[in-house]
Amino acid sequence: MRKGVLEYCILSIIKRGDAYVSDLIDELKKGQLIVVEGTLYPLLTRLKNAEFLTYRWEESTSGPPRKYYAVTPKGEIFLTELAQVWEKLTQSVNIITNSNNYTHE
Repeated sequence: MRKGVLEYCILSIIKRGDAYVSDLIDELKKGQLIVVEGTLYPLLTRLKNAEFLTYRWEESTSGPPRKYYAVTPKGEIFLTELAQVWEKLTQSVNIITNSNNYTHE
């Protein structure tokens, strides 16, 4: 479940603008999702291999070139699908966990 949520969050962040890995980690931390690079890189590779993301190299003034990720048109469609699934999932969880709406038989 966490992987799916991370995919949704990562694609949402990158859709706002091209992002470098440290940008992603910072944004996830702001949302109290602590993710290390060792978790993030394989996920980014899977999203790239699925053609949901692309990347470009950009020279850095303070070190090696940086890889910036961008959402592809196919990734935007996938992000929309993830948003719909997330909405349905949160509605279902709210129904089940709200004692006023759920009766146990």
